[in-house]
Amino acid sequence: MTKAELIDKIASGAGLSKADASKTLDATLNSIRAALKKGQKVTLVGFGTFSVVKRKSRKGRNPRTGEVITIPAAKTPKFSSGKALKDAVR
Repeated sequence: MTKAELIDKIASGAGLSKADASKTLDATLNSIRAALKKGQKVTLVGFGTFSVVKRKSRKGRNPRTGEVITIPAAKTPKFSSGKALKDAVR
């Protein structure tokens, strides 16, 4: 499903115009993004939890040359699905 298709589903399901549904989706995603940027968790009960995890630096290998390189430490977003979502998919 693309973002446009999701906007169509939100608009029809909530009785909103496509423009309002698009603004709502953008506001939701921006709020999640801002919370993660601050290092906060975002928990949507029954759906899942968005969080930020820290990855340590590690050794890697350049596949073209075989040279050993160091991959720097980084923060990355993580999503853990909730029980209700897992059950719905099964």
